[in-house]
Amino acid sequence: MKKSLKLISLLLALAMVLSLGACGGKTPSSTAAPQGSTAAPQGSTAAPAETKSALAGTYKILVWTGEAAVELTKKQIEDFNNSNTFGIKFEAEVNPVSEATSADQMLVDVEAGADLYCFAQDQFARLVQGGALAKLGDAAKEFVKTNNDPDTVTAATSGEELYAYPLTADNGYFMYYDKSVIPESDLDSLEALIADCEKANKIFAFEAQTSAWYIASWFFATGCNSEWTTDDGGNFISVADTFNSENGLIAVKGMKKLVDSPIHKSSSSQDEFANGAAIVVTGTWAFEAVKDILGDNMGATDLPSFEVDGKFYHLGSFQGCKLMGVKPQTDKVRQAALHQLAQYLTGEAAQMERFNELAWGPSNLVDQAKPEVQTNPGLAALWQQKPYSRIQGQIHGSWWDIAKVIADEVKEAKDEAGLKAALQNYYNKIDALFNLDTSALLFVGAWNGWNNADDTDTYYLTKNDDGTYTITLDVPQSDYMGGRIVSPGSWGTDKGGAQVTTGADLIGDGGGDNNIVFNEPGNYTVTWDGTAITIVKN
Repeated sequence: MKKSLKLISLLLALAMVLSLGACGGKTPSSTAAPQGSTAAPQGSTAAPAETKSALAGTYKILVWTGEAAVELTKKQIEDFNNSNTFGIKFEAEVNPVSEATSADQMLVDVEAGADLYCFAQDQFARLVQGGALAKLGDAAKEFVKTNNDPDTVTAATSGEELYAYPLTADNGYFMYYDKSVIPESDLDSLEALIADCEKANKIFAFEAQTSAWYIASWFFATGCNSEWTTDDGGNFISVADTFNSENGLIAVKGMKKLVDSPIHKSSSSQDEFANGAAIVVTGTWAFEAVKDILGDNMGATDLPSFEVDGKFYHLGSFQGCKLMGVKPQTDKVRQAALHQLAQYLTGEAAQMERFNELAWGPSNLVDQAKPEVQTNPGLAALWQQKPYSRIQGQIHGSWWDIAKVIADEVKEAKDEAGLKAALQNYYNKIDALFNLDTSALLFVGAWNGWNNADDTDTYYLTKNDDGTYTITLDVPQSDYMGGRIVSPGSWGTDKGGAQVTTGADLIGDGGGDNNIVFNEPGNYTVTWDGTAITIVKN
């Protein structure tokens, strides 16, 4: 009788795994253990003690994570090996790859990329588009939604599908300040802070003229939105943007107060404190460096409010996170095992361990409520700012270049008409994004200011009768003579230095971004044949 029960259990387990890979191509995943379970690692389903799991086996995998987390990730994978009840063992090669650049490397060659990798959420949409993320199955979705900050769940969602696991919830910004210069009574007033810096001849560092990520702060303060909609395939299908509005006009009036001041510097570097800053707007990653520079004079708090026409508006911010993705696998059993590991590495225990060792802010709801997390000065300031923040959803890649010049035009404006013109110019560029011919190809780079929504004809490739694309261009002398071939509005990395088969001696190492970096200025003809790139110097 016992043998029969064992046989039936084994057959059921095998059928369960096979069904994971058979339902419309959905990614397999397994049910998470109850919160606080000691029978299995968090995010795993304990198999009956006498049943051999269909996931049992040894898997060689490649994992990418930020350099600071490499050794801890190795330890956590070994912890999973020793504690999971599936009989899964991973032989993992863990390589240091920045969350900011991992998407670039994945999209060069998804098949050769990491099986499990961490990335910043602003890379999410193009990873979905590039087929580099496996969808989560129903049990994995439930694990993510039950255990994580809802904003991070949104960040991992495209259409109705979840494609990644929240890893942190600490990618946002707030205000560090020098207590010896800035009195506590002035912290909520932008105007008072500007006056304090001007009086002390100290820098107010806020990256308002070089980064759309920070520029959005002013518009969020007045209730403006820029919300982008993607389909299940990660393609952008619409945008609801209200920057060009009466509320947007209030926002740029507040912005102008800072960018017109001689003490303003468009920077988010903590090093500005060593260069004479009294205020730097940046994030948790700068905490230790700021503490080293300012010592007991370091203060950290939410952003201030500004005043326009007798009303006050609290500066907003983007709130982002890091995510962990599983690469789609041809072997569905292997894929199911990887999802179990991803759930373990993004579970309560693993996130708390990363907080303790790396000061990463957890997305796990239980961890967020723990006293040591709540009282961390950097995270406390971030969460103090959170009520005024907006989740950084999926944003069209071209938006970052379009929005970052708003403050320059605001600074140049002489009157209200000039401010309105700056907003209208912004709106026209946003509107044009959905009219781009994505069947065309654009050679974006140093020569056109990295404008991937370029509306001139100068840097578009000509499509030839044989299906190839060609461009002849002058590469000017600059510190970085690089670029890549993309579809308009895209930052795809599949047409760069690694695809150059003829003329490779004319370019250097494009680095992790897979850019085509010319060794010297000159006139070049570049041809893309659908697979490879040919470069000829004329």
